[in-house]
Parts: sequence; structure tokens; C-alpha cells
Amino acid sequence: MTDTKEVTRVQELIYEMKVGQVMAKDVIAVSVDSRMSDLRNLLRDERISGVPVVDGNQLVGLISIEDFIKYLADVNPDCPVAERMSRDVKTLYDTDPLIHAVEEFERYDYGRFPVLDRQTGELVGIITKGDIVRGLLNKMEIDYHERETHRRHTNHTFEEIIADKAIFIFQYDIIGSDFDRAGETSSKLKRALGRLGIPPDILRRVAIAAYEAEMNVVIFTDGGKLTTHVTSKEITVELRDSGPGIEDIEKAMQPGFSTAPDWVRELGFGAGMGLCNIKRCADNMYLESTLSVGTNLKFTVNLQ
Repeated sequence: MTDTKEVTRVQELIYEMKVGQVMAKDVIAVSVDSRMSDLRNLLRDERISGVPVVDGNQLVGLISIEDFIKYLADVNPDCPVAERMSRDVKTLYDTDPLIHAVEEFERYDYGRFPVLDRQTGELVGIITKGDIVRGLLNKMEIDYHERETHRRHTNHTFEEIIADKAIFIFQYDIIGSDFDRAGETSSKLKRALGRLGIPPDILRRVAIAAYEAEMNVVIFTDGGKLTTHVTSKEITVELRDSGPGIEDIEKAMQPGFSTAPDWVRELGFGAGMGLCNIKRCADNMYLESTLSVGTNLKFTVNLQ
């Protein structure tokens, strides 16, 4: 994300969508008992450069065309792929946010990642950079048709209300450590604001900031409450939790600084960009935290 407060639809979507929405579900794989001669035929017939190796539905390795070429160069006899495959395989979960997949492709520069079901650990898909691009384009095309339909029926709510001052209030409960539902609150808020006829560029900024704030509550606390006030001039989002609090707010605001435990990072969260992204999306941001008491985060996005 750049320093500008402008947020593109693509940036919004990679926060909103999950890996499972864009991955290829028709996975070509080889059994751990397959031999290298079987792999040769598969790579040739399917015109692919690598495949997961499975034992039943469980991923046990990955073997690429580079592994096959090295096998040929070593002039080895036909052997099981298990002897030549890579066993240290980086994977993603189907419920990971797409932003995590984008970060992993940037970090490792891999051509593909196997995707596992978070509940069962079974192999359920493969994701490439091309899958992400196609998924984003498909979603944008669907959104375009929905926006065109909605535009013809949009109520300009504030223009139609006769009052000296009108305020809409939306309130949501956030459950801590529930990573399967993480992001649902910000999605609900986005839909609610959309029905008020909030302009798309403003909606994107609020949605991304609310998502980052929601994730902080999910990762670090037992839960909290998100309250949004909407007037004709601004949208104010406030999150309160009774979590452990932030020890050093100045450090927490630094890009990449995170106190998230390793197991949370393995789930694809806690990269240390949350507060920075909120600040970039908001026109004003207020953060107050007391150790062992909780945190109060408030941000405002202007409508005028």
C-alpha cells in the first residue's frame, strides 16, 4: 500500500477474498508410491512443471521438473518419487486471506503453493500468481455488474432524510481467536455502508482499516466491540477490547513490528502492518491502550 489514502479496488479485494476463492481445485498430484517414470509421463502429458506428492489425501512433498532433470543427470535407475521429492513444503490454508498469499509469493518467489484444508489438513488446491490475477478479475467483473444494478436503485439516504442532523450507528461483536470468522465483521460493515450509498473510494478505505482493526482484536484479545457512527460528514469507527493492552504504542506503529506469536503468523496473520494501514486509510486516528485493561482504537474517514 502506498502512502496515499487512495485505495484501489484490487487492494480492497486482496483483503476481502480468501485463498479458497481463487485456487485451482482440480489438483494434479502423484502418489508417494509413484515412480519417476510415472512422473515423466505426467509432466509431459499435462505440460506442468511440478506436482504435489500425496499419501492418500495428505500432502507429503512436492516434486518439480528441476528435481526430475537432476534425477536424469544423476543417471539413477527408476525410483519412487519419495526419494527425490522436497519434503519441506511451504503451504497455504484455504481460509487464509488473499493478502497473505500475495505476501508469501513475494517472500519466497515460488511458482505455486499447495493449499490445505485448515480443519483436516488435506490437500484441497493449488494456487499460482495467475490464479490470483484471474480470481481478482472475475470478482471485479461480478462487482461491476452488481454496482451497475445497485447504482440504478441506490438511495441517497442522507439527501432523503429531513432532519437537522442524522446519525446511523452500526455495532458488532468480535470474537477473539476465531480465525475462521476473522474478517466477517468488516465485511458486514462494508455491506451496511454500501447500502447507505457511501462512495466506493471511501468504502474501500473504511473496509481495509476496519479489517486491520478487527484482526488486531481477533489475534491479541478474547474479543471486542466495533461501533460505527455515520453522519453526512464522516464515518467514525471505534473498537474497544479488554485485552492485554499495547506496551509501546510508538513501536506498534512501526511497519513490520509485531508481537504476534509464531503460530498466529503461520496462520497468515500478524505481519505487523495493521496499525500502519489503518493510519494510511484514515483521515484521523486515535489509539489509547492500558496494559491489562484494554485498547481503544478510533479512526475517522471524511465524507466531505
